[in-house]
Amino acid sequence: MSSSGKRDFFEGVRDLLPMVPGVLPFGLIAGANGTSLGFSPEMTIGMTLLFFAGSAQLAAYQLIQEQALPAVIIFTALMVNIRFLIYSATFAPLLHSLKTRHKWPLVYLISDQAYGLCATRFTPEQSDREKLYYFAGTAVALAVSWVGSVILGLLVGEQIPAEWSLEFAIPLAFIAMLVSSIRNRASLITAVFSALVATSLIQLPYNLGFIAAIIGGTTIGLIASPFITKLSLKAQRENNE
Repeated sequence: MSSSGKRDFFEGVRDLLPMVPGVLPFGLIAGANGTSLGFSPEMTIGMTLLFFAGSAQLAAYQLIQEQALPAVIIFTALMVNIRFLIYSATFAPLLHSLKTRHKWPLVYLISDQAYGLCATRFTPEQSDREKLYYFAGTAVALAVSWVGSVILGLLVGEQIPAEWSLEFAIPLAFIAMLVSSIRNRASLITAVFSALVATSLIQLPYNLGFIAAIIGGTTIGLIASPFITKLSLKAQRENNE
């Protein structure tokens, strides 16, 4: 690695470090809840490495607790992670020229935090090489902090009494993620409609109400978004007049 490549890599590591405190609680929850569900440490770490997505892993935990069908668990994890298709499209120009043995590890390490940092930092003036090393720095730093926090959760989880019902932390974690993701009217409508569908269909077998809420909420959000955009533009024009 050249000196400029090292500089870009460690800049990525440095910029990711302030986000570690936000990753740590979810890693602790993932590790501790793996223990509370009766998973061996190897199973929990293996699941963490397989998913490499905290939200999908916690969703799978929730459905495992509710004894959902394996197909429902897999489908839910895929839906939760569907945003990575967009992330992958963003990074594709940076990775297409790499050898496969270099490309796949970086593809695997794509995360919300790495994407967010790169999306705000990258400029047209930067070379693909600079962007690639910076992305690698953010991705590796996130991976180490995430897996490390899950392992710490495993160690802590073994010391927590079962009567504390630690599994209740999973829905609380999702509520926190949900609130932080509602940033406009379209996302608010999606969240409210999904909640209504999920609660009204809670009696369906195999947690199918959860799947219906995902599909229904996403559909309503896509339908509502253009109308909300038009109303916003109309309001701006009226204010300018």
